[in-house]
This record gives sequence, C-alpha cells and structure tokens, in this order.
Amino acid sequence: MPHGDLEAAMAAIEYCYDQGWTDGWPVVPPDPERVAAFLATTRRPPDQVIWRMEHVGRECTVELAAINAVMAGCRPEYFPVVLAALEAVIDEGSPKIGAWQSTTGGAPILVVNGPVRQRLGFNSRGNVFGPGFRANATVGRAIRLIILNAYGIRPHGLDQSTQGTPAKYTCCIAENEEDSPWEPLHTELGYDRTADVVSALHVRSIDFVDNRQTADPEALLNDLVDTASRSGALRRLEQCTLFILGPEHAQLLARHGWSKAEVKRYVAERAGKTWAELRAVGKDATEPPLGFARPSTEAERAGRDETAWMRPFRDPSQVLVVVAGAPNAGVSAVAQPFSTRWRKVPGHARVEGN
Repeated sequence: MPHGDLEAAMAAIEYCYDQGWTDGWPVVPPDPERVAAFLATTRRPPDQVIWRMEHVGRECTVELAAINAVMAGCRPEYFPVVLAALEAVIDEGSPKIGAWQSTTGGAPILVVNGPVRQRLGFNSRGNVFGPGFRANATVGRAIRLIILNAYGIRPHGLDQSTQGTPAKYTCCIAENEEDSPWEPLHTELGYDRTADVVSALHVRSIDFVDNRQTADPEALLNDLVDTASRSGALRRLEQCTLFILGPEHAQLLARHGWSKAEVKRYVAERAGKTWAELRAVGKDATEPPLGFARPSTEAERAGRDETAWMRPFRDPSQVLVVVAGAPNAGVSAVAQPFSTRWRKVPGHARVEGN
C-alpha cells in the first residue's frame, strides 16, 4: 500500500475512534461504496427498521446494521447472517427486559447452523470460542457494534455492567454437525436440516468441563450437572442453560445409548441445590427464589424443609445441547444464563436467501 493511502486509512480509523464508534479495537471505515455492497446482499430496504428499543428511544435500520457490519470487518456475504443474528437476539427477548444494560454484564452467544457454516467459513471445530476465524469473529462483533452504536448501550453510560465479560466483544460459534451423533439445534427448533439458522441466548459466563478421566456416561453427566448448578452462577430458579458438548463427550454418551432428549432430561432432573446449600451462600431469598430479595428470616426457615431440592430447570426444554469443538479431548462447556423469565429461549431466525 502506498504511504499516502496508508496514512489516509489510519486517519479514517482514528476518525472512527474520535466519534466513539468502536468497541476499543480498530474498525473498518464504513465508506458508502462498501456499505452499498452489503445492502446489495439483502432484499430489505435500507430504511426498514429491524427493531426499536422503546425504553431508550433508539432503533436500528437495515442500513445502520450494514454500517456496523462493515466496521466489524465482515465481508458483504456475511451480512444476511448478521441480520439473522440480530433478529435472533431480539427474538430471545433479553433486549426488551434491559439485559444489555444489566449490572450482571451478560452478552448474547450466537450459534450458527446449516450449510452456511461451511459456505462462509464459520468455525465449528477446534478453538471454537477462540480467535482465528473471520466469520465467527466479525459476525459476533457486528452485533456488539450495533448494540453500542445503534442502541447507544455503552460502558459507563447505559451499560451498567459491574465487570462485563469478554463475550461482549464477540461470541459466535457454529455447531459441529458433522461430528455430532445427534440432531442439530436448529432441527429441534423446527427447521429443516438444510436451513441456515442463527440461534441466540443471553449468557453471563462460559465454564469449561474438562473430564478426560471417565468413560462412564452418568459420571460425565454428573460433572455437567455440577457445573450447571454452581452457586455463583445461580440467580433465579428458572433458567435456560446452553451445554456445548465437545464431540468426544457427545460420542461417548451416544455410544452408551443416550439420546439428546435423555441427556436433557437427566440434567433437568438433577441440577440444583437444596435450600440449606442455598442458605449457606446467602441465596435462599424467598421472593423471588434466587432473586434480589432479602435472605429468608429464621421464622421463614422454621417451616421449610431445608433438604428440599430447588431445581433451576422446570422442563428439559430449558436444557439446550449443541456439539462444537474438535474431537481431540474430553472437554465441554456450560454457558451460564442471565435468566429465563419473560424470554423465549433460545431466540432464532432463518438466514435470508436459504
């Protein structure tokens, strides 16, 4: 690149910083020609409003989404996936209840299913939560830039996160359908297997389950249950948790005859804590359970069975299971939720053109 062109590019990047348009990382300057190339990938008019956030008086149009997708570093052909991802996040419901602004500091995790994974180069295998893959990194980042720029949810402003999470930069994975012994997530949600779909869930943290020691399926499931029941992550007694099983763990379970439905049922029935265990960590609030209410008084505890089991899952449908990662070790992950109340879980949307 000629020196003059490089200087002009750096000046444009610095201009974006000066306007407050970035997430802290450099962005691609959204010149009109590049934005037009993105808009050409959709049949939607540029001024179509995707969603209006009434309580902050802000909205995102198709054109504004394209501008932020350009800045995130997407390629034009990623833009229909960005639109589906944004619709899935909105469909899930967290933005409508203020989760983007919450002190708990959660972020949407996106799961991509269907042929689009391979067509556009989404990573579903090794280092699936890590760097190295443009589609994963930039589609997830586009959603964050839309949250920042279209809806004005910024740290030290409307974003009240106490600590936040690295997932606020980007958190987009693809399901490893090829190495999974079970049906993929989007078919559970009613789509044909050949459909391109993005699903979304608002999560607070991702906890890893490293279990290479056992070949006992119930022992492995108990490890997953224990991770999902971690008291530090529990907030309400109704939640939806995403279990991202590594292929080795999924295949181990399948070899022993476990279907995905049976895995979900086992986890739903066994996850949780007793009232005594909740009281020991100060989370035995009575209204609502595991909410922000005061701890129970001695009088309230007197008539309560302290050994009673408090389950975070009311139904196996609140246990979401996808398979992702490389088939090279017994490692899985549990994406801990924000809350399930008032929300549809997971949110999902079909990618335009498929």
